[in-house]
Amino acid sequence: MPTVAEIKQAAITAIEERKEEVIGIAKTILQNPETGFTEQKTARLVQQRFQQMGIPFQSALAITGVKGMVQGKAGPGPTVAVIGELDSLRVLEHPFHDDVTGAAHACGHHCQVANMLGAMVGLMAPGVINHLSGRIAPVAVPAEEFIEVERRMRLREEGKLEFMGGKQEFIKLGVFDDVDMAMITHTSAEAFKLGIGGTSNGHVVKFVQFTGRGAHAGGAPHMGINALNAAMIALTSINANRETFRDQDTVRVHGILTRGGDAVSAVPSNVTLEWRVRSGNLNALVSNSGKVDRCFKAGAMAVGAQVSITNIPGYLPMRNNAVMQEVYLRNAKELVGDGSVLVRPATHNGGGSTDMGDLAQIMPLIHPYCGGATGTGHGADYVIQDYDTAVIAPAKAMAMTVIDLLANGAQKAKEIKSNDKAPMTKEQYLRFQRDRAEVVRYDGAKA
Repeated sequence: MPTVAEIKQAAITAIEERKEEVIGIAKTILQNPETGFTEQKTARLVQQRFQQMGIPFQSALAITGVKGMVQGKAGPGPTVAVIGELDSLRVLEHPFHDDVTGAAHACGHHCQVANMLGAMVGLMAPGVINHLSGRIAPVAVPAEEFIEVERRMRLREEGKLEFMGGKQEFIKLGVFDDVDMAMITHTSAEAFKLGIGGTSNGHVVKFVQFTGRGAHAGGAPHMGINALNAAMIALTSINANRETFRDQDTVRVHGILTRGGDAVSAVPSNVTLEWRVRSGNLNALVSNSGKVDRCFKAGAMAVGAQVSITNIPGYLPMRNNAVMQEVYLRNAKELVGDGSVLVRPATHNGGGSTDMGDLAQIMPLIHPYCGGATGTGHGADYVIQDYDTAVIAPAKAMAMTVIDLLANGAQKAKEIKSNDKAPMTKEQYLRFQRDRAEVVRYDGAKA
């Protein structure tokens, strides 16, 4: 019977032998970016790789998602998910953007899919899987980047999904019902090779439509109701509230104008925005969302327009399991050395959001980071320079961590599953999110 160290070495060797192939997966996905719920090419690539590795899988989950399942040969035990995210952003200035859609991997999800598959290369090696109890579920999830809200609303209207984030919809569909714990590794442009710790913001997504009345902008502006002016007043009102946002709540309120009118010679009668309210805890999130809704109403009232605010359940704050982090940390240090591992305090909040936070509300998980990128996340200059750090190191670290969890009769995984105190059940999570979903309509002319 090999030792755990020997099993880990077998996984590392298997990954190292195929590292150019694994890195090639990331580069292929980089050249074929797709936004959320459209990731057909990327999903097919994952399916092909699962087939080649002999991993049974389900496909077309939440439109494009793929879930594999591998049984350890050493007996029953908990199920550990290793996750990658299929989607990209839209960054038209990115050097690897799609000329038609503007999609671009300006956040490193192409490396996530590759390091998930790379971890499975190591875990599927005969000298590894034969000595693990329980199961491993490699999962490729769509639509983590919460963009193109209007298109996703149409998918919801067509009955193709309820929630607009991939892991949210996976939770609803029961894709994670037979999973006990999970992990994912996200790229970073910071100066470290592997990192753990920290949390993230929750957020509420808003699709806002101001409706006014069109008129000739030169000849009869007094006959119109300027919906663009209503939106501008609303945004000024939001800015007037920024001094009330508490620093400790890590509040971010931001968005884009997606429709500002039809012609410069006409008073804008239909103006739309996609907006985002982020906060580090759920109480602040609910409160700040209400403030922003009030500001949108104020803009409508000022010019006598109508406003419709569609509040969409966004993501919840991250919760890393401390024991899983300790296991991962030991492996990370062994791989890259103490000086190349970043450990963030649990309270560190970078301001962003992820639907791994939603999954963290119902099960233990970790969301480590890896280096290898340069530039600004979600920016045109965010590119991977070091694929060994962005793909191979996290693949090895996750494989080693899964081995620690599932070796020796899966004792460590059983301990974590028994002791983790998830804040919500699946049913409580779904109820909380559905309570956030509402459409607020306000007629400023009748105020």
